[in-house]
Amino acid sequence: MKTSFAVVLAALLCVERVSSLMCFHCDNAENNWGCMSVKTCSDADNYCITKYLGGGMGENHKQSISKGCSPICPEGGIDLGLMAFSVKCCKTSLCNTSGAVSVKSSTLMLAVGALLSLFYILGAKL
Repeated sequence: MKTSFAVVLAALLCVERVSSLMCFHCDNAENNWGCMSVKTCSDADNYCITKYLGGGMGENHKQSISKGCSPICPEGGIDLGLMAFSVKCCKTSLCNTSGAVSVKSSTLMLAVGALLSLFYILGAKL
């Protein structure tokens, strides 16, 4: 009896408890409030991801946020002044709360960049 108890106890201690990753999920939401639904990821998924795409100036500024689960982490981003794109990853449940804020540019910075580009182009033509 003691031997079988020891074997069962050892087996239970060696078994790793598996808990599914949960991530916020949305497709092409206009803002972060549109990304509040929760999805249980598959066993193959290791990351929660947030994809951000934004562009335009002032009232014409549009953005798209997508969130979900991913087996890989394709993290990266680019900010071209009038357009920005980023992908952020994290590894714990419900960690993808932000809208990939680190790439978002303020309207003022977009306007300054556009003006500097315009002055550079006009200066090069003279």
